[in-house]
Amino acid sequence: MSGPAGDRARGLGPADVRDVPERWDVTGSETAYDGPIFKVRSDRVTMPKGDGTETARRDVIEHQGSVGIVALDGAGRVLLIRQYRHAVGRLLWEIPAGLRDKAGEPLRDLAARELLEEAGYRAARWDTLVDIYPTPGMADERSRVFLARDLTEVPDGEIDFERVHEEADMPVVWVPLDEAVAKVLAGHVHNTLTAVGVLALRAARDDGYRSLRPADAPEE
Repeated sequence: MSGPAGDRARGLGPADVRDVPERWDVTGSETAYDGPIFKVRSDRVTMPKGDGTETARRDVIEHQGSVGIVALDGAGRVLLIRQYRHAVGRLLWEIPAGLRDKAGEPLRDLAARELLEEAGYRAARWDTLVDIYPTPGMADERSRVFLARDLTEVPDGEIDFERVHEEADMPVVWVPLDEAVAKVLAGHVHNTLTAVGVLALRAARDDGYRSLRPADAPEE
């Protein structure tokens, strides 16, 4: 490799591929929007440029964070729900997911609550499947995707939760894992947590689930 990209990569190898904390200097910041779920701030960021620096504006969505749940049944199928997403003007097939909207709530407990409320299932076995930043170019949202197994369906009468708005009528479909992978690769399924979760599950299954981390594994 030659040129600037080669210069930046010189001395680095596969062992160095691990995301690490870094924070460039911010010379000024203002809030452009402050809403109930997220807010938007505009930062003036000092960035390296050659032998000096330059300052550029970067807008950041401050997000509560989220969790997603890949629920896998004994037949090797994953649970998908369909939900209207106004921003993209589509009905999207997704794994159950939810916001980190209760301060101090363990992520595994949040995931269990979302799986019950959105899909009507409880799981006896939980593992961490993957941690991601869904849109790091614009948002600080962190998402943990769990793998939920040993599932039990819960009758509607035992669920103390009322689904409203987009969640009021969400169909549930069980899809064989390999078929779900094929739908992601074919461009039929677009949701970030769903695509990442389905592909990560196939990788985990193929290595005998040895790569899974505990449900309470720390977020790095």
